[in-house]
Amino acid sequence: MMFCKKKKKLLEVERVVKANDRDFNETYQYADNRIKTSKYNILTFLPINLFEQFQRVANAYFLFLLILQLIPEISSLTWFTTIVPLVLVISMTAVKDATDDYFRHKSDNQVNNRQSEVLIDSKLQNEKWMNVKVGDIIKLENNQFVAADLLLLSSSEPHGLCYIETAELDGETNLKVRQAPPVTSELGANISSLANFDGIVVCEAPNNKLDRFSGVLSWKDSKHTLGNQMIILRGCILRNTSWCFGMVLFAGPDTKLMQNSGKTKFKRTSIDRLMNTLVLWIFGSLVCLGIILAIGNSVWENEDGDKFRTFLFEQEGEKSSLFSGFLMFWSYVIILNTLVPISLYVSVEVIRLGHSYFINWDRKMYYPAKAMPAETRTTTLNEELGQIEYIFSDKTGTLTQNIMTFKKCSINGRIYAGEVPDDLSQKKEVTEKKEPVDVSGKSQTERKCHLYDNNLMKSIELGDPKVHEFLRLLALCHTVMSEENSAGQLVYQVQSPDEGALVTAAKKFGFIFKSRTPETITVEELGTPVTYQLLAFLDFNNIRKRMSVVVRNPEGQIKLYSKGADTILFEKLHPSNEHLLSLTSDHLSEFAGEGLRTLAIAYRELDDTYFRMWQEMLEDANAATMERDDRITGLYEEIERDLMLLGATAVEDKLQEGVIETITSLSLANIKIWILTGDKQETAINIGYACNVLTDAMEAIFVITGNTAVEVREELRKAKENLLGQNTSFSSRHAVYESKHQLELASGAEAVTGEYALVINGHSLAYALESDIENDLLDLACLCKTVVCCRMTPLQKAQVVELVKKHRNAVTLAIGDGANDVNMIKSAHIGIGISGQEGMQAVLASDYALAQFRYLQRLLLVHGRWSYYRMCKFLCYFFYKNFAFTLVHFWFAFFCGFSAQTVYDQWFITLFNIVYTSLPVLAMGIFDQDVSEQNSMDCPQLYEPGQLNLLFNKRRFFICAAHGIYTSIALFFIPYGAFYNVVGEDGQHIADYQSFAVTMATSLVIVVSVQIALDTSYWTVVNHVFIWGSIATYFSILLAMHSNGIFGIFPHQFPFVGNAWHSLSQKFVWLVVLLIVVVTIMPVVAFRFLRISLHPTLSDQIRWWQKAQRKERSLRSRRPQNRKLSTRRSGYAFAHQEGYGELITSGKNMRAKGPATTSGLEKILYNNPSWSENLCKKTTDTVGSLSHDKTVKL
Repeated sequence: MMFCKKKKKLLEVERVVKANDRDFNETYQYADNRIKTSKYNILTFLPINLFEQFQRVANAYFLFLLILQLIPEISSLTWFTTIVPLVLVISMTAVKDATDDYFRHKSDNQVNNRQSEVLIDSKLQNEKWMNVKVGDIIKLENNQFVAADLLLLSSSEPHGLCYIETAELDGETNLKVRQAPPVTSELGANISSLANFDGIVVCEAPNNKLDRFSGVLSWKDSKHTLGNQMIILRGCILRNTSWCFGMVLFAGPDTKLMQNSGKTKFKRTSIDRLMNTLVLWIFGSLVCLGIILAIGNSVWENEDGDKFRTFLFEQEGEKSSLFSGFLMFWSYVIILNTLVPISLYVSVEVIRLGHSYFINWDRKMYYPAKAMPAETRTTTLNEELGQIEYIFSDKTGTLTQNIMTFKKCSINGRIYAGEVPDDLSQKKEVTEKKEPVDVSGKSQTERKCHLYDNNLMKSIELGDPKVHEFLRLLALCHTVMSEENSAGQLVYQVQSPDEGALVTAAKKFGFIFKSRTPETITVEELGTPVTYQLLAFLDFNNIRKRMSVVVRNPEGQIKLYSKGADTILFEKLHPSNEHLLSLTSDHLSEFAGEGLRTLAIAYRELDDTYFRMWQEMLEDANAATMERDDRITGLYEEIERDLMLLGATAVEDKLQEGVIETITSLSLANIKIWILTGDKQETAINIGYACNVLTDAMEAIFVITGNTAVEVREELRKAKENLLGQNTSFSSRHAVYESKHQLELASGAEAVTGEYALVINGHSLAYALESDIENDLLDLACLCKTVVCCRMTPLQKAQVVELVKKHRNAVTLAIGDGANDVNMIKSAHIGIGISGQEGMQAVLASDYALAQFRYLQRLLLVHGRWSYYRMCKFLCYFFYKNFAFTLVHFWFAFFCGFSAQTVYDQWFITLFNIVYTSLPVLAMGIFDQDVSEQNSMDCPQLYEPGQLNLLFNKRRFFICAAHGIYTSIALFFIPYGAFYNVVGEDGQHIADYQSFAVTMATSLVIVVSVQIALDTSYWTVVNHVFIWGSIATYFSILLAMHSNGIFGIFPHQFPFVGNAWHSLSQKFVWLVVLLIVVVTIMPVVAFRFLRISLHPTLSDQIRWWQKAQRKERSLRSRRPQNRKLSTRRSGYAFAHQEGYGELITSGKNMRAKGPATTSGLEKILYNNPSWSENLCKKTTDTVGSLSHDKTVKL
C-alpha cells in the first residue's frame, strides 16, 4: 500500500484489504465503523463552546470591559452592571448548544448500536455497527440497511445478483441491481467457504464519488477487475433478496455516504455579520471619543487642575496630566460602553426565541396526516427567512409525493381514463353519477379496486385484441420484481416508479404480473395464469430511450414488446401505422399539455427462424472483444423495426398539494427556484413542467450535456450567445474583480428579453464546477429564470449552493427530504428538511422542519418577512435610544473638567436598558407587524425589501445614530440652558447637579417611550402595558430610590435623597421635559408624514388600505339595520352579492400579462400618483353606499 506522509498524518492513496484478517488490516490503521456528527463531549464542551462564543466580537468586547471595570483607578461603574448580563447571554447560548449536541449524540448512538451479522472465527455473530472492521464479512438479509461499503461476494439470487434501494444516497426509491464477481458468487451461503475466503482487494482510496469504483481482487493466483456494479454502499437497503454476503472495504467516516456529508457549519445571519461590523465601528468611535476626552482631561489638568486639588483632598505633589488623561481614557471607555450594551444581545436572543415559538405554534403549518407541526431547530436564523433570494429544492419527495399514478392511455386511436382514486371517500359525486365497474372478483386483484372508465372495461370484457395486447405488454415489458408479504398479498419492487405505475395499472385491469425467473414471466390474464418464455431482454439506456422484451407465448408465437419515448419509437414503426400514428401523436400532445409523463407502446411478431439467427448473432456479439457494444446496439436496432403501434400511456408523478401555488407566489416575491435532483434528465424536466417552473412560453430551454470540459464550455458559450443575441457584447472572459463580474451580470440581465431555462446533468456539472468554467455557468444560470440540475451527487448539490453563495452574495435556502440532501442543507444559509418518504436524515440536519413544501410559502412570506421587519425595527430603535442615552455623557464631560463623572445616577445607568426600556422594545420586536398575515401572503412583492436589505443596513444605522445624537444634544443642552440662571417657585436655587440629572433622566425615559409608540405599527395589550407600564415603573423606582427610608438603610448607595420629590414638584421642570419631547419628536412626525405622502412604500399603501377597511367596517357596524323590520328580500341583490361581484372585484377572472397580484387596490396604489386622495375618496364613497355589503379582499 502506498501512503504519503504529510504533517505527521498518513494520507491514503491506495487501499489494501484482506478478507477475514483483522490483524493484517489493523496495520494500516483504517477507521472503524463508528460515526460521529456531534461537536462536543463532557470534557470538551466548556472550553470549545466558550472559545466559539468569544469569537463573537460583542462577547469579547464585553469581557474586555468587565476586566476594565475590575480596576478601581479607572472604573466609575460597578462591575455587576456588565457581568450579570454577560453571564446570562453566555449561559443561554451554552444551554442551547448543549441541547442541540445532545440530540446529535442520541442520533449517533442509535446508528452505531444497530446490529449486524459478522463472520468471526467461522461463526456468524451479532455485532454492533461500530464494532465492524475493514475486511470483515457481513451477512445482510432482506430489507436491512447496509452497515458499511461492501464488496458483494454472493447472494440468494442467481448469478450473484441482488437488489438495493439507494434513497439515502441519491433520493431515488427505485431498485438498482448489483452483481457479485463470478469467482466469489460460487461461495453462496457456505459459512466454511466464506470463512476460508482470504482474497486481497487493492482499490482506490476513500472518496465521495457515488458512481465510480475501481479495484482488483486477487484470489487463487488470479486477479479479477472490480467495478461499481459490485459495490453496495452504506445507507442502501437490501430489497427483494433473501440474503447476501459482503466484504467491508470502507467503514465509518471513510464510507461514501459520510464522505458526502459535509461538516456541521456554524451559521450566522447577514444581520449578525453586519452587527459585528457595526460593533467594531462603534468601538472605534468610542476609542475616538475616549481620546478626545482624554486630551481634554490632560489639558484641563495642566491648566486648571491645580486650583481644585485642595478641594478634592488630594496629596501634595505634582500630578502628571498625561497619566491623568490616560486613566480618563479608560474611564470614558467604560462609561460610554452603553453605546452597545450587552442587553442588546440578550434582547436579540429573546426576540428570536419568540419568533421561533410563533413558527412552532402556527396551526396553518400543521400537517394533520402526520400530526406534524412546523419545527424551528435553529433559533438564530429567523430574520434571514425574510431575505431569501435563491431556493435550491430537491425534487423527489419534496416537490412531488413520489407516487406515480396511471392517469390515461391511448389504445388503437382511442383515449381511455385509467386513474384509480387513492381515496374513494373523496369521490362520492362520481359514484353517484357513474356506477363503477368492479373487477374484485378477479383473482389477486384488489378488492377495493373500482374503475371509472366503463368503455375500457367493456373492451376488456368483449376481448378487444388490441386492448388485451396493450395490457399484456404492460404486464410483460418491465424490470419489476414481485414477492408476497406475510399476509399473502402481492408486492412489487420496482426500479422505476413509472414502471410500477404501469404494472399496477395492468394489474388493476386484470392482467396481473405474478412472478419471474431468469427464463420465464408468469402473468395472470383475467384469472387465467399464463407463463411466457423470456427469450431476450433489450434493456433501457439514455441513448436508446426504450426497452424491449422478446417472449414466446404458450401457443409458440414469438413476439417483441417495446415501450419508450415516442420520438424514438415512432421512427421504428411499420409504414402501415400512418393513420394510427397521427391519432396517437395528437393524444400524446394532449397528455403532455397536461404535464403527464408519456410512453409509446408497440409490438412485433417474429418468425422463429429469423429470431434464432438473430439470437446466434447476439451471442457472438456478447462474446466479442472488439466493438462489442456497437455490435450489440446494431442488433437491437435490427430487431426493433417494423413495429406495430398499440398506443401510449400517460402517468402522473403527483405533485404535493399546493406546490404550483407556492412556486408561483415565491416567484412573484422575486425568489429564484433551482431544482437539484439525482433523477434522470427527462424526469426532472417533466416535473419542471408539472410545477410550472418550466413553461412552453419560455423562449428557450438550454440543455447542457457535454462529456468533456471543452464541450461543456462550448455549450455554455453557445447558450449565452443564444440568450443575449449574437451582436450583444458580453464578455465570456472571467472577471478579475468581483465588482466587474457583478457589473457584467447586471448588464447581461438587462439585455435579456423573455424567459429562459437551463438544464444540466451531473456529468457535465462536474466539469462546469471547475474553477475556470464555473463563472460561465453562473453567468448563464443567473440570466435564466429557472435552473434544473439532474443526476447530481450530494456533494455537487452542495457545490452549486456554495457557488451561488460565493459569487452572488445572496441569501440561499436549501430544502430536501432525503439523506442525499443533507450536504446541501448544511451548505445553504437556511436549511429546511421535509419529513417525507426517505426518513428523517434531512430533518435532523436542518434548521427548520416542515411536513409539506407548500408551507414554505407561509414560512417565508409571513414568518420570515415579519421576523426580518421586527428585527430591523428593533435594532434601529435600540441603537437610537442608546446613542441618545450615552452621548449625554460626552457633552457633560466639557462641563465637569473631563473627570469621567456620570451625568445620571448610577442606578439609572444600571436599570435603563434592563428595566426602563427593555420590555417595550421586546414587545415591538416580537409582536409588531406592518400588514396582516393574509396581505403578506396575497402580496408577495412585500418580500423584496428584505432581499434588498433595505430595512437595516449601514445607511440606516447612520441615520439612527444621527437621530440619537440629535436627541442627546436636546436632552443635555435644553435643560442646561433652562437651568443656567433660574430659581424655584419657593425662591430657592434648583440648578444643582442632582436636579439636573433627574430632569434629563425623566426626559429621556419619556422621549424614548413616545418614540417607540410612534414606531409601533401593530398595537396589542402587551404593547400598551409594557410602554406605559415602563414609564410608571420609572417613576415608582425613582421615588423609592430617592426616599428617606432607603437612604437610611443604604446611605452610600443612594445619595440622591429627596431630590425626586423636590424636582418633580416644580412646574418649571415639567415645562422643560415637555419642551424636550416636542423638540425631539416633532421633526420625526413631520418627516414621516411627508415621506408617506410623497413617497409611500407598498407596505405604507397596504397599511392605509387596511385602516380604511377597518374604518368602513366600524361605520357599517354602527349604522342602524332597518331592513330587519321588513321580511322582503331582494333576490337580485343576494345573487349579485354572492355571485360574480366578489369575483370581479378580486380580479381573479381577469386575464393579465403577468401573474395576478392581489386585487384592484394595487393598481390604484401603483398607477395613481395622488393615491392618498383617491383612497380617502374611495373609502368615503364606499362607506356612503348601501349596495356594497362586502369588503374587497386583498
